[in-house]
Amino acid sequence: MKYLNKSVLELHELLKDKKIKPIDLVEEAFANIEENKELNAYITLNKEEAIKQAKELENKEVDNVLFGMPIAIKDNIVTKDLLTTCASHMLENFTPIYDATVIEKIKSKNMIIIGKTNMDEFAMGSTSRTSYFGSPLNPWNKERISGGSSGGSAVTIAARDLPFALGSDTGGSIRQPSSYCGIVGMKPTYGRVSRYGLIAFASSMDQIGPMTKNVYENALLLNAIVGKDNKDLTSANKEAEDFTRLIGKDIKDMKIAVPKYFMSDIVSNEVKLKIEETINLLKNAGAVVDYVDMKYLDQAVTLYQVIALGEASSNLARFDGIRYGFSAENPENIKDVYFKTRQEGFGTEVKRRIMVGAHILSGENAKVYYDKAMSVRAAMRDEFKRIYKDYDLIIGPTATTTAYAQTESLDDPLKSFLDDVLVNPANMAGLPGLNVPVGFDNSNMPIGMHIIGNDFDEARMYQLASYIEKELNLDLTPGGEK
Repeated sequence: MKYLNKSVLELHELLKDKKIKPIDLVEEAFANIEENKELNAYITLNKEEAIKQAKELENKEVDNVLFGMPIAIKDNIVTKDLLTTCASHMLENFTPIYDATVIEKIKSKNMIIIGKTNMDEFAMGSTSRTSYFGSPLNPWNKERISGGSSGGSAVTIAARDLPFALGSDTGGSIRQPSSYCGIVGMKPTYGRVSRYGLIAFASSMDQIGPMTKNVYENALLLNAIVGKDNKDLTSANKEAEDFTRLIGKDIKDMKIAVPKYFMSDIVSNEVKLKIEETINLLKNAGAVVDYVDMKYLDQAVTLYQVIALGEASSNLARFDGIRYGFSAENPENIKDVYFKTRQEGFGTEVKRRIMVGAHILSGENAKVYYDKAMSVRAAMRDEFKRIYKDYDLIIGPTATTTAYAQTESLDDPLKSFLDDVLVNPANMAGLPGLNVPVGFDNSNMPIGMHIIGNDFDEARMYQLASYIEKELNLDLTPGGEK
């Protein structure tokens, strides 16, 4: 029987009543992954340990709704005694000696890690094509990209291998692949989830978040991973809350803003039309939806390039061939160790970003570029705050198009930044962003709506997303009836 086609609440009841065991879910997850192995969603599987843990759980009390549930982890989140490669030759054989805080949290719920998912190398990209281990393929059409950088996590959820995955989001890397693959993906408020154990790309923007097939289960996983962490100095001191509490509530009189830039000519007509249809749905439910002017949104890509690449060049300096990870063979001297290791260990896109970032931070350039970008970034956050004085939420498309061909724009370094033009403003402002599927284009590829909330207002975002999900009632199984 296909247990994993059921909802998590149904599975929870079956586990509680001893009608199924955790091993049933684990074995089915691995069978699904094997059946879908051509999608290349995983870099490392945790089969032996997962089966062992599942059998140990048979004798334990089912004490929470996530007990015994299989979960996939993006391969830039460190996992003790389980390979963590960042999809890079540089860390191809790296086995961490500790768990990230989010891993400790999901283990405390007795969730079972199935494996580590494929991604863009060091999370740098928007297609997952920069992976050293090859690109994951979109289950809706294997010739299309999955999006990135959390492509493998999006693919395994969309393919219905298992119910839960974790991704990370620096400039759209949870929400954009979620849109391309037709799943729900949440980037929480910056600081809501600990970054301890997340291998850094751009520290002032990186955030871990849940990826699931529906809104309710997304909120359940977020419940499990949030909280203050003294090992992360950017961790927010917020009390625990139930993110499912507003799901199913009426949205009448909810005030929603649509920035005009998000519905401008940068967005394809098919995507725009589907968003407009969803806006009409919200209006008919009694929500107030207004188009608004917002400054700085058209500067988001430029700001992201300056800030993210500057921070990346600093963060990736630690990969030097001396302490851990890949080290080049037969160096002539210490300088040669650095040079050869970084030349051979990093892929083209990562090297490009390190070089640009190093230039941005060198000498007077730091003041001219980075400091200026941070100033404009603060102004962008202020602009969002201005909107939230009058509105509850901001919405628009998640991506300007649906997923495009694996072969398209391979040699265009700017394309990967432009793919995230609608989602990285939320990272700039540190605000939570959520993708919820709202339909399909003419080629049957998913279209996502982006919901941006005020600081720590994830529960209200789930309220709106759950209403949209319920009203549209889409079949989001690849190959299903549309």
